[in-house]
Amino acid sequence: MSSKKAYAQAGVDVDLGNKVKSGLGKLLAKTKRPEVLGKVGGFGGLFRASFKGFKDPVLVGSVDGVGTKLKIAVDTGKHDTIGADLVNHCINDIAVLGAEPLFFMDYIGTGKLEPKVFEQIVSGLANACAAANCSLIGGETAQMPGVYQGKDYDLVGCIVGIVDRAKMIDGTKIKEGDIIIGLESSGLHTNGYSLARKILFDQLKLKLTSKIPGEKEPLGKLLLRTHINYLPFVKALGKAVTIKGMAHITGGGLIDNLPRILPKNVNAFIDRGSWKISPLYHLLCEKGRVSEEERYQTFNMGIGYCFVVSSKDVDKTMALLRKLRAKPSIIGQIEKGTGIVRIV
Repeated sequence: MSSKKAYAQAGVDVDLGNKVKSGLGKLLAKTKRPEVLGKVGGFGGLFRASFKGFKDPVLVGSVDGVGTKLKIAVDTGKHDTIGADLVNHCINDIAVLGAEPLFFMDYIGTGKLEPKVFEQIVSGLANACAAANCSLIGGETAQMPGVYQGKDYDLVGCIVGIVDRAKMIDGTKIKEGDIIIGLESSGLHTNGYSLARKILFDQLKLKLTSKIPGEKEPLGKLLLRTHINYLPFVKALGKAVTIKGMAHITGGGLIDNLPRILPKNVNAFIDRGSWKISPLYHLLCEKGRVSEEERYQTFNMGIGYCFVVSSKDVDKTMALLRKLRAKPSIIGQIEKGTGIVRIV
């Protein structure tokens, strides 16, 4: 008779789960802020609501995943950056309101728990949290055979940040004549991968080791480039000029994300020739026959984050962002309208 427990035989190895999580304490220690109480592994993560320096603190929460970029991580066997993708994506989502991150929690769902994969994922989560002074205070690892197939897994994160109510940036001050400055993305970030994979691998029959014209790195590396954390640029710029609005260019691209911050009496006019578009996007859009409108809604097209500032602050903004090596471009301006984006 097998000595293996019945639950393990059914595909859920509780003992293995406990073993791989036993070393989390040291890994998560570098993410610990002073407000964190208790230890890793409790029923709930503890964070003391002590917000010195905030007159009217407002908590900001967001939850997201990294989509089918996970398939690239699985197919390449490289999982040490996917956690950073998730953390940085979530940080950017709350940064647009002027919020700084406080703590983060994750969910990893898998059919079969692979210790090396788990360690790489959590290492990426912890490194990105530590870099952003954000505490990784807990999470859930679920073994669900029959739901997740083969080596596939899912990764989701929840972030909580804080902003002083008087300093919230919500776009209400945006007006006609303001300028839109875009920051370069590192690549697809965490959106558009389902279409990209269909075009590259199903239609064009390329491999992860294939190189495309104009790009030095193979596709596997191009597609796994880490989602940029734009918070350092937000913090630095906020000390120098008045930021009227910000947009994280994620799912929905420029077309759907900029309207989130636009007053109803203005449009965002985008000059599509104002920044350099990488060979990867050209290949995807031309070979995949992606229409002009859809490409700016499915992909970020090389712009990962946008600032809206007054025209008088443009030179100062551009100079500071260049000094920080953020790779900014003036990509458009605010005009009279009805709250939509026009890309010409």
